[in-house]
Amino acid sequence: MTSETAAAVKKSEVSPSAPSGVWRWIPSLYFSQGIPYVVVMTLSVIMYKNLDISNSDIALYTSWLYLPFVIKPFWSPFVDMFKTKRFWIITLELVIGALFGLVALTIPMPGFFQATLLVFWLLAFSAATHDISSDGFYMLGLEQHQQAAFVGVRSMFFRMAMLYGQGALVYLAGSLRDLTGDVKFAWIVVFGVLAMKFISLAVYHKWALPRPASDTAHGDPNQVVATFFTIFGKFIKKKNILLTIAFLLLYRFGEAQLVKMAPPFLLDSVDKGGLGLSTQAVGIVYGTMGMIALTIGGLAGGALISRFGLKRMLWPMALAINVPHLVYVYLAFVQPQNIYLIGAAVAIEQMGYGFGFTAYVLYMIMIADGEHKTAHYAICTGFMALSMMLPGMISGRLQEYLGYAHFFVWICIAAVPTFVVTALIKVDPAFGKKAE
Repeated sequence: MTSETAAAVKKSEVSPSAPSGVWRWIPSLYFSQGIPYVVVMTLSVIMYKNLDISNSDIALYTSWLYLPFVIKPFWSPFVDMFKTKRFWIITLELVIGALFGLVALTIPMPGFFQATLLVFWLLAFSAATHDISSDGFYMLGLEQHQQAAFVGVRSMFFRMAMLYGQGALVYLAGSLRDLTGDVKFAWIVVFGVLAMKFISLAVYHKWALPRPASDTAHGDPNQVVATFFTIFGKFIKKKNILLTIAFLLLYRFGEAQLVKMAPPFLLDSVDKGGLGLSTQAVGIVYGTMGMIALTIGGLAGGALISRFGLKRMLWPMALAINVPHLVYVYLAFVQPQNIYLIGAAVAIEQMGYGFGFTAYVLYMIMIADGEHKTAHYAICTGFMALSMMLPGMISGRLQEYLGYAHFFVWICIAAVPTFVVTALIKVDPAFGKKAE
């Protein structure tokens, strides 16, 4: 090998990715980021429902799985201090693959609920740390202009992971259950497939991920801790911060409860107040049609904010995230058996959520703007996870007490806190609006 060739190879190992090389790792990296998240947040709910766990236990204990994402900003600085982001990504994918395998091994156990919950907790912690590493590596592995250009790509493949997780895998579980008559075996196979996929991803990323020169461990532990609390202190001192936190916690107050009970409602038998759908049908209606509608709603929301600005779109979006909850009131009282009608209703609610959630994301960006914007945005995402965790924990108990029909009526009433905080917050009329 000539000295010029050796230098070129060395340069390719330490420089940000060339445009052609970026496609080699961004799609797979963000697909791998989405899978463990959808597994612990949605797939676990459907699995436990199939295994006859009560709604109150499902909602309470799976909502706790949000906690690693709530506190993620507090330990993200420590990821910088040990090893490289590349090392963390590959290692965590191996760990996540092993944990998926461990879920499969614990499902047949007599105390499977407690055992699988423990593994899901470890999965959530690993997934949150993988998020930190992936997002950090994205900024290190790309030039600044590439970072902006590939935002849509990373979002698309994260959404594809959601489709795969709550669509294809749910359908697979239902099909295997019908084929074998053994629901535990069906879910063992699903998690076995996930285990093999993640181990394969780790092997692939060991080859595909670049080696940016800036991807190094750095930072003194004492200095990192002091810096974090300084940054957090500046966040708390922002103008109207209590109102900001109230908005972050209450904007999705109804949706946070609905999302935990929607799959059980679709799966529960008609005599229990549900719709009695098969697991496969839930994979199609909720996991696939719903996710596509959610994505369309999000794209429409982004386009309209770009045209009219966040302030002008805030109330339409607050209404969009709450008013479509009425479709679940209709479904619960009427209990229709037409799969197309059910699918349309779920799609309407999910499209409204996707549309309305855009305002929430843009508001976080607005609040985080200024000094330490990256760290302050991470703190906002912690409150975002907390806003799903706390209401979700009580949703199962409320549903069991009220029944599905009156629970969904309550979800509509739960829009009131959203409307109150929406009315109180202040938004710059120009924010989010594309310059003429």
